[in-house]
Amino acid sequence: MNLNLNSKYALVCGGSKGIGAAIAEALAAEGAKVILVARNEEELQAQLSNLKGTGHTSVVADLSRQGDVDRLAQHIREKQVDIVVNNTGGPPPGPVSEATWEDFERAFSMHLHASHQLMQAALPAMKEKGFGRFINVISTSVKIPITGLGVSNTTRGAMASWAKTLSNEVAPHGITVNNILPGAVETTRLEAIISNTAEKKGISEEQTAAAMRSGIPAGRFGQPDELGALAAFLASDKASYITGVSIPVDGGRTGSL
Repeated sequence: MNLNLNSKYALVCGGSKGIGAAIAEALAAEGAKVILVARNEEELQAQLSNLKGTGHTSVVADLSRQGDVDRLAQHIREKQVDIVVNNTGGPPPGPVSEATWEDFERAFSMHLHASHQLMQAALPAMKEKGFGRFINVISTSVKIPITGLGVSNTTRGAMASWAKTLSNEVAPHGITVNNILPGAVETTRLEAIISNTAEKKGISEEQTAAAMRSGIPAGRFGQPDELGALAAFLASDKASYITGVSIPVDGGRTGSL
């Protein structure tokens, strides 16, 4: 399927590795000019070399720093970005009853506030063109909260509600807003989760991974490029009638409709 993203500018937050990198690669393969965003310059440069095509660039930015978000928003305005992929790592684990106000402020700043500011920077040009895509990489916790991830569950839920509200407002302008909800996907983050869980339970990492896979109807972990393929489709004209939805990519693990 030719998704024809030629001439489209796509900004991918967290684009240097993992799911963000896979999304960037998928968008580039379909012809988009990708702007990678991450905190590490060396990792950004390494990932740029993995992208097909030409005209790709990178921006070093930490979305927890207001100055960096301001600078990134200005870059979006200058490039008249067509596709914005909001993808930020989750807050530290812990029960919500023990979370501090600072924990929530930090999480909401990195996720909701940064995404909102980047949206406002991109929206005028998108409206003028009659085309725009906001794709938010969130979590299956927006369907069913995950035990032990109190701040993350709260923040991700707010992101999903924000996206749904925004989707209704911008739909008349040819702009869509959708959420991708990753399950257990083979990334360095999953490796760390498996390692930490194995250590706490006093079992091997192989046993831990097997136990996790047993709870997934598909019987395996996901691959980052599977999420990249979905993101590229959602970014294309072929998905112009899909908006305001949250799509789990989890091998069937989420136990809700």
